[in-house]
Order: sequence, then C-alpha cells, then structure tokens
Amino acid sequence: MNEEEREKWYRQREMGKDRDREMDAIKSRYLGGEKKRRKLRRLADRKFVFDWDAGDDTSVDFNPLYRSKHQALFFGRGHIAGIDIKAQKKEQSKFYSNLMGERMTDDQKKQALVRDESVKEKERKTKFDERHWSEKSLPQMAYRDWRIFREDYNIATKGGRIPYPLRSWAEAGISSDILEVIHSLHYKEPTPIQRQAIPIGLQNRDIIGIAETGSGKTAAFVIPLLTWITSLPKIVRESEADQGPYAIILAPTRELAQQIEEETLKFAAPLGLRTVAVVGGISREDQGFQLRLGCEIVIATPGRLIDVLENRYLVLAQCTYVVLDEADRMIDMGFEPDVQKILDYLPVTNQKPDTEEAEDPEKMKANMESSKHKYRQTVMFTATMPPSVERLARSYLRRPAIVYIGSAGKPTERVEQRVILLAEGEKRKKLLEILEEPEPPIIVFVNQKKGADVLAKSLEKIGVSQSVLRQQVREIYVW
Repeated sequence: MNEEEREKWYRQREMGKDRDREMDAIKSRYLGGEKKRRKLRRLADRKFVFDWDAGDDTSVDFNPLYRSKHQALFFGRGHIAGIDIKAQKKEQSKFYSNLMGERMTDDQKKQALVRDESVKEKERKTKFDERHWSEKSLPQMAYRDWRIFREDYNIATKGGRIPYPLRSWAEAGISSDILEVIHSLHYKEPTPIQRQAIPIGLQNRDIIGIAETGSGKTAAFVIPLLTWITSLPKIVRESEADQGPYAIILAPTRELAQQIEEETLKFAAPLGLRTVAVVGGISREDQGFQLRLGCEIVIATPGRLIDVLENRYLVLAQCTYVVLDEADRMIDMGFEPDVQKILDYLPVTNQKPDTEEAEDPEKMKANMESSKHKYRQTVMFTATMPPSVERLARSYLRRPAIVYIGSAGKPTERVEQRVILLAEGEKRKKLLEILEEPEPPIIVFVNQKKGADVLAKSLEKIGVSQSVLRQQVREIYVW
C-alpha cells in the first residue's frame, strides 16, 4: 500500500467514526440512548492483597545479633540502669515539702492543716451518700436529698432563690419563746405548707400558697409575723399603738375569720400580743373601742373592715404584713373591689421594689432585722389560681415565691371519699347506719332547709344530739 492509498484509508476511517458518533448522538437525542451503568463490585469479591508474604521479604537480616532488640542492663535497684524516674520525683517532692515545712511558722502550719481539712470535708460532702435524708445532719444534706425531701411531702415551688424547707421545728431559726409556744400546743412536726412557707416568710418574701383547707396555713403565716413583731422592743409597740396594727388578715367569711382568730390567739396570747376580729354580727362601736385600745393583729372580713376604715375607727399607717386567706373564695364572693380598696389604704412608702432585690434573701432579711420600717410583706393562700386571683397577685405582690402542696385539681389525700347509690326511700336507713360508725362530731349536708328540720326531728326521736345550722338560726349557733 503506497502513501496515497494509506492516507485515503485513514480519511475514510475517520469519516466512519464521525458518522458513527453522529448516529449515536441522533439516537440519544430522539430515542433515548442507553446510559452506561457503573459496574458494582460485589462485597464477596476478594480484594487484591498488596502486602508481601513474610517469606518473600529479602530485607531480613540473617544475623541473629541484629534481629534482637537492645535490652537495658539492670544494676542494683532501679528502672533503667539504676535510674528510677518515679523515685526521683518522689524524692524531689519530699525535699520541697520538707524545705517549706522548715520555713513555715506554727500558725502557718495550723492554717495549712485547716485548709486540708476543709478540702477533705468538701470531698466528703460531694461524695455520693446513699443514706436517707432523715439520717443526715443539716450540713450533710445535698441537692439530691432536698429534692427527695420535697417529693416526700408533695412540695413544689416556683420563683427565684427559694430557701430549703424545714425538716423540724428546731431548724426553723425562730426564737425560743415561739418554739416553747409551738411545743406547748403539741405541734410535733410541721405540715408540708409550714415546712416551705415559714422559711420564705422569715426572709420577708411575698408568698402565694396553693394548698387545701385545713393544711395548717394559719401557723404558716402567723409564725413569721410573730417572729418580726416580737423582735421589736415592747416600748416601741406601746408608743405607736395609735398608728394601727402591724398586720391585717382578710378572710371571706366571719366564721373563717373567727377560726383564724382562735388559732392566732394560741400563738399570740402567750407572747403578750393582742388581736381583734373585725367581722359582722357585732356592733361597730364595740369593735372601734377595742381597736382604740390598740392591737398588733387585725383579723377581718373585707366588708366590715372597709366600714371601720371609712368611719376612722382604724388606720393602717404602720401595717407591713397583709394576709389574704382563701383568696379564690373571696374573689368568687365578689370581694375583689373591696380587697383592692383595702390594699389602697396601705402606705406606699413600705412597698418592695419590683426588682431582683425582692428575691435577694440577704437584702430582704437585712431589711427585716435592721429597722421596724421594713418592706410590706403580702401573703396569699388559695386552693385554686383563677385569672382574677392572678390579676390581684400581679398588682400587689412583688416577685412572689409560689408554693404548691399536692396536685392541683385532685381531691385531698387526707379525706376518704365514698359514693353510695341508693333509692330515695333507703337513704334515711343508710344514714342512721353510717352515723353509728364514726365518732362525733358529724356534719350532714342537705339540699333544703326544710329537709334539715325534718332530719333533725327524726334524729331527736331516736336520741341523737343534733343542731341545725341554716340562715335563720345562724346567729344563734355562731354567737
């Protein structure tokens, strides 16, 4: 094949390749050409081993002298050739400590021992201790113990810098006189609301307590109040008696107010403190006379207290402690405007600042102890927290500590509830059977006052001592 034929052959081959590429392009454009898939290698396929076999290694020296590693010779005691690094460091540390011991005085040595003991004590505290919180002293209580303690008594809190609850009356930090009164009343252990509310009250913090009726709320707010009043000199209390009481306690009904007065007198009377109940059913003049004689605590219903304030029988110039007991009932009964009006009578000079200072226990306690002109403390107890009560709390409480006892909305665990479904004719017989089981006194609720009178007569016939309490005879049994 000459040069000309070879060139013609190459040209035809290139033209054929171009034609094939053109046809492939047309097919892929209009017919959708096949895409070449990447061939996947199976995992079971064996890989080529690039490592040489040990028998093919020609770099091994056949001289056995060079194949063995160098071994350090041990002469005497030592790690390598008589040299032990750990022993050397130990000797150096001893030398430094001995040198410092020679230079230190006896006082400096004692301080060093105290520092070492404090470090060891801190380590002992942080070390996990499986003992129950009741077996530990107060300094040994860790955060985990306090969490278990609150769970045991169904205590939950909300707010900043809440103090730890009380484990016993001895750890309350109150005066010996009040402790004697508590022991004389046979209060062996604080109730859950008292365990948490009393430490907060002793710090002059505002409190919202959400707890059931009959949980010991009266002592929870009376004990911090009496602690502060008894800290004032008696001559100061007598000279400023015309300035009004130090505390007012508001209750929705006069029965509850009288019950609070009875409980408060148990603590206040042995300490020489006076209380006055300002409720309906007693002449306003008689109550005004008692108020003019002077008292430290006033227990009142909102309506009668406004009446006394408007007629100038009472002033609140030095009132620094306000308690709203059963605030939800008070609002439900329509006393919200009256409560707001009473709170507006209070002086504005002793209001807490609405800042973080109101949550600082050190500043609040210093204000409580340094002067009789302390910040006003507002305590609110309620069974529920409706929007109306929240609105009242936002208006008059400053950074309050909220204490929850038990679960909201659940019935109290201290009351056993039984439901018996009976026909109308079987109710009277079943009632008489039930009345024989528990010890008196027993309360029976009926729907109508006529039903109460009929039931009372039937019980009287069988020799059961009874009393009827309804609106017409209310005054007789209350007074």
